[in-house]
Amino acid sequence: MSVNPRQLQLLQTVQQQGSVMLDTLAEVLEVTLQTVRRDVQKLADEGLLTRFHGGVRLPGSTVENITHLQRVQLHAAEKGRIARAVAQAIPHHCSLILNIGTTTEAVARALLDHRGLRVITNNLNVATILSANPHSEVIVVGGVVRGRDHGIVGEAAVDFIRQFKVDLAVIGISGIEADGSLRDYDYREVKVARTIIDHAREVWVVADTTKFNRPAMVEVGQLAQIDRLFTDATPPAPFPALLQDAGVRLEIAD
Repeated sequence: MSVNPRQLQLLQTVQQQGSVMLDTLAEVLEVTLQTVRRDVQKLADEGLLTRFHGGVRLPGSTVENITHLQRVQLHAAEKGRIARAVAQAIPHHCSLILNIGTTTEAVARALLDHRGLRVITNNLNVATILSANPHSEVIVVGGVVRGRDHGIVGEAAVDFIRQFKVDLAVIGISGIEADGSLRDYDYREVKVARTIIDHAREVWVVADTTKFNRPAMVEVGQLAQIDRLFTDATPPAPFPALLQDAGVRLEIAD
């Protein structure tokens, strides 16, 4: 299909951010909301974009995530803000689990000045980062190492985590859907994440705003199973109401 320069800029904006609200696109493009809606509808009809309530995202697979390197680079500043907010909320001398994900890796970097932490992780990148902190202890989960992102998955990882009960679990997630479900792509990773949730006294989810309305095939759990959600901006509707109904404390990193 042929696109005009404005529609090309719209596509590039969504490609850079993963998902964007329509009113934000109107501000970026300096056009009316009605014009944005027309452009988005045309691009969605051609399969170049996928609409959700109040916004638009790249047409993504429900079965495969983007590469680890792409995820590291995507929304790095927002993930850094989230990580700093999480680190400020984590007390010294506590036990926690950090799972697979680039946002949890950012959290690990933000914890390098903490003292007395005992950190369990199924993420070799997290273990490498936190091993530079001489005042904390890192325990690496056993299991199958996934080469593409150095995550550890499988039944051995599940059995290992079942030995522990930690103060906090800080988990990353690939998508949060409007039915209140937390979702990810790899069933083996999801089984580990479910076990982490069951073996933590308090569960915090870290997710930038592009994760809202992002589809993924496997359900990890429901919002009602978590205690806090750290993100970088106010989530789109209906998520604020869903979080309130589920009793989840929303933490917006600024």
